[in-house]
Amino acid sequence: MSEWHRINSGVNAVDPDDRGFQYGDGVFETIAVRNGQPRLWSHHMRRLRHACKRLGFERPPALEPYVDAALEGTREDLRHCIIKVIVTAGVGQRGYARPMPSRTETFVGVFPAATTNKPAYLEGVATTLCETRLAVGSPLAGIKTLNRLEQVLARSECAPAGAYEGLTLDAEGRLICGTMSNVFLVQNQAIATPALHRCGVEGIMRQFVMETCGDIEVRDLTFDDLAAADEVFITNSQIGAVPVHRCDELRWKVGKVTRSIMQQLADNGIEECRT
Repeated sequence: MSEWHRINSGVNAVDPDDRGFQYGDGVFETIAVRNGQPRLWSHHMRRLRHACKRLGFERPPALEPYVDAALEGTREDLRHCIIKVIVTAGVGQRGYARPMPSRTETFVGVFPAATTNKPAYLEGVATTLCETRLAVGSPLAGIKTLNRLEQVLARSECAPAGAYEGLTLDAEGRLICGTMSNVFLVQNQAIATPALHRCGVEGIMRQFVMETCGDIEVRDLTFDDLAAADEVFITNSQIGAVPVHRCDELRWKVGKVTRSIMQQLADNGIEECRT
């Protein structure tokens, strides 16, 4: 059962004239809650403020009181759930044009969190290379807008392939990210992750890994780089970091560098990574 709270309104329903509903005109954050605490909260709020600025939204309100109230009133297990924050451009006139900056609507919801089984952290997960390609050169590259149709289409390819996650290329053949994750490659003990200035989402856990775990190169990567990698792992805000043992016909071992990254994350509060 959804538990949405519409900030500054006693009505929790979304107005059909809301631009988030009409055009996907909005952004969102999905925040892990562990033992009652929203994890990496400041990272999520920094990205949310940046995304609102990019879209020409007014600065979002301080959300801590609303999140605290939502968590206090929820029936979900506070040991392991999620907070989702959605900011839309609100109700406006018909048509694409809107005032700048736009007055916004903000929604906070509490939901159960999906779990990733322990064997995934020990043995790695299977991935597939998606046929769906990501458009290049978007002015929204890096931010998490409400329009995620490319990811929806790519995600639909995972189950038929028996894959936990799908890896995506852009329209020009560069490796970008997973449908719900960021990807890291290890070769000769060096770690690299794809540049995301053309498309893709700059994930919170990706940023935390780069802050926490030392020298990681951000650069253009291709399928050939993926094929040449010694180790591969993926990250997102809910799972932390998970090794990848295959992508279709490609195979990798869960190596020492990936194990080291996972241990560093576990030592810095990402308990899922403790094996």
